[in-house]
Amino acid sequence: MDLDMYAETLIYSYEHPQHKGVIKDAEASMHEENISCGDKITVYLKLENRIVKDVRFDGAGCVISMGAAEILADELRGKKVQDVFKFGKDELLKLINIDPGPVRLHCATLSLRAVRKALLAHEGRETDTETKEL
Repeated sequence: MDLDMYAETLIYSYEHPQHKGVIKDAEASMHEENISCGDKITVYLKLENRIVKDVRFDGAGCVISMGAAEILADELRGKKVQDVFKFGKDELLKLINIDPGPVRLHCATLSLRAVRKALLAHEGRETDTETKEL
């Protein structure tokens, strides 16, 4: 894999994750896999008064999926749950500062899909169409 094609921030986030780990008493968590390339992630969310207090992830995958998970975790800390649901694919792609193309888009959005599914499950809601399409 030629890492020159990825943005520096994404590579740095992949190589030096600050949010990798498990929250044992997480209020919400979800495991997701990208079956087309083998990326796997579990996200853990600590919530307080409908605010994301902490986000951790554990898993293995490519630079795009794991780097995006790190960047997303940093972005979501302190956000209201309703704002997390407003945070979509376009916002994530701007944040990670790359265009992964159609083949690698699911790598980039894997962590966001897991976060949204975790929050929906925590609230007892079904997975919505927007989340399924990430």
